[in-house]
Amino acid sequence: MKKQIYIYLLLFGILIIPQANYAQNDDLGDNDDKFEVLFYEALKQKGIENYDRSVEALLQCIDIDNSVPVLYFELGKNYNMLKNFGAAEDALKKAVNKDPDNEWFLDELYAFYVSQNEHDKAIKTVKQLVKYHPDYKEDLASLYVRTEKYDDALEILDELDNEFGISVSRDIMRNRIYEVTGRKKDQIKNLEERVENNPDKESNYLALIFRYSENNEKEKAFETAKELLKTNPNSQIVHLALYKFYLDDNNADKAIESMKIVVKSSEIKPEAKLKVLTDFVQFVGDNPQYEADLIDATSMVSDSNNSKTLIELGQYHLAKNNKAKALEYFETALQLEPGNFMVLRNVLLLYIDLKKYNLAEEKSTEVLEEYPSQPLFYLINGVALNELNQPKKALESLETGLDYIIDDNKMEADFYNQLGKAYTLLNNTDKAKAFTDKAKQIENSN
Repeated sequence: MKKQIYIYLLLFGILIIPQANYAQNDDLGDNDDKFEVLFYEALKQKGIENYDRSVEALLQCIDIDNSVPVLYFELGKNYNMLKNFGAAEDALKKAVNKDPDNEWFLDELYAFYVSQNEHDKAIKTVKQLVKYHPDYKEDLASLYVRTEKYDDALEILDELDNEFGISVSRDIMRNRIYEVTGRKKDQIKNLEERVENNPDKESNYLALIFRYSENNEKEKAFETAKELLKTNPNSQIVHLALYKFYLDDNNADKAIESMKIVVKSSEIKPEAKLKVLTDFVQFVGDNPQYEADLIDATSMVSDSNNSKTLIELGQYHLAKNNKAKALEYFETALQLEPGNFMVLRNVLLLYIDLKKYNLAEEKSTEVLEEYPSQPLFYLINGVALNELNQPKKALESLETGLDYIIDDNKMEADFYNQLGKAYTLLNNTDKAKAFTDKAKQIENSN
């Protein structure tokens, strides 16, 4: 009868009790039937989260036969759910003692110790699990980090790297150790060895370049980047580093060459491209003879789906007083980020500056539905309506917007000037003069 229980357990992914145990209990009669019923009841109650009743059934099973390891395994899990942690540990330890080579039992006990922050006990248990799967060895390294046994952790990580190759998760752990212990030299030595042992692997060079740069060893970083380019002439990511090194080295031609590779690359993220373009915008600001190269580079990303890049380019052309070009970039950015307030503001102001009054009126009217308390948008709307010879509508918009101005004398004067202009268009010279005088009074007081 017990064999049916064990088959049931196997089907539900729990475990199989050793066959020798079955042979000793094939002829238990009523006790055998009772054991089976109680065990099924224990599983049923656990399944519906009646953990206390599951415990009762398991304890009755133990009274019938206390040699079955799985009973203590299930009992420990139930006690854990009931937050009876002392009893949970005792039960799981009994399961392991009765079947010390059972991975399921050891794993449950290990997970229990981790949940209770019993790191030393967890280390002792996971050492028994290491022989089953290398993942447990990485767990052991993690536990060594938690208990500040950093040398032990690094030893384990070295073993794993040598056996299975480099992994992201282990590198994160390794770098955390180096950071906590301040072992920058050890970190760099490890990366240098990786480059030496795997000279064709790009990621090793890139990691070493980053660490050299972080450690202010720029010459070594530059040399490593150039070495990577020799080893892998088709590398694109290396130009993120080379570009900056060339700029710092006053080698503008090489920097421009690297920059163009970066902006054209499909491997490099838009945020990184933006950083390079931003650096180059600043460089061209001091070295205007390279503006043609900047225009060349920006044309390579003009169809970019990265609004940050487009905004940066718009700001550059705005600073150069190329308002038409700036507007192109801001309008494209606005399609990607319709709710970006700064871009909206720039687009509307540029419509006015470039005398695109129809567009300014249409867009500002639309925007005011979303930003009904922004005085600037009322002012732009009023300016556009005045220029379109619609002074009555302009007055309505300007008078509404005037109520939203808070501590901004310059904007208030602009409103009064536009109100004066609207009344002038309506041939109401008295009111026109009154508002124009108010504007002059504010302007003269500042």
